[in-house]
Amino acid sequence: MTRAIATLPRLTVPRLLVALACAVAAAFVAIPLITLATHTSPAALARAAQDPVVLDALRVSLVTTAVSLAIVVLVGTPLAVALARGRFPGRTLLDALVGLPLVLPPVVAGLALLFAFGRSGPLGVALQPLGVRVPLTEAAVVLAQVFVAAPFYVYSVTAGLSAVDPHVEEVAATLRASPWHVFRTVTLPLVRPALAYGMVLSGARALGEFGATITVAGNLQGRTQTMPTAIYVAFERDQDGAVALAVILAVVSFALLLAVRGLRLARAAV
Repeated sequence: MTRAIATLPRLTVPRLLVALACAVAAAFVAIPLITLATHTSPAALARAAQDPVVLDALRVSLVTTAVSLAIVVLVGTPLAVALARGRFPGRTLLDALVGLPLVLPPVVAGLALLFAFGRSGPLGVALQPLGVRVPLTEAAVVLAQVFVAAPFYVYSVTAGLSAVDPHVEEVAATLRASPWHVFRTVTLPLVRPALAYGMVLSGARALGEFGATITVAGNLQGRTQTMPTAIYVAFERDQDGAVALAVILAVVSFALLLAVRGLRLARAAV
């Protein structure tokens, strides 16, 4: 018993302040969510899970998030490589542009996409001869999700690439391996936790996107209505239903964040 007591950390003022800050932060997040959960019931959750509107919104959310995440990975990976390894004019400006959606209000992002891809916008006009119309379509949902979610993936992968020891890649290069072979067999396995971490964060952000989506894509059931926009509509006509939808989305988001925590531990162990 004496040894156990001796190993306990000494209670100091800084440690008390840290503990108090942690308690306040945890309560600030947990109490509203717990309060939200207590305003529904298992029966209400079961009814919400069987509601055709909810099922349509969930389907649209999952499909568009999957497509958005694929685009983010396809475009964001080489972009992250350029930011982590490139030395070229305008790199700082490019870095700032990539991170701009993180600080930009979502409704502003939605308006920007609407004016760019709208009927009279420069990109909308360019797409008209191809018969492509973006606003109020599933494509608009994907665009909004990619716009707001891409920085989470790009910055995560950029940080992972920056942490890789360049000497490891140089050794592989001395063995006459091509740059692509070095990246695929040496660099990629080392940054795999960062890739997975960025994908989870980006997917979670896309799944919860609301402001940009409703601005550029609208809220058409079965087409552009996602879970967040369905909650917005349900709150006006059925508060209990909106709460049930919110709890479902909160549980999904929390599960994704737990996955992120597991990936963080895996990344630290590498």
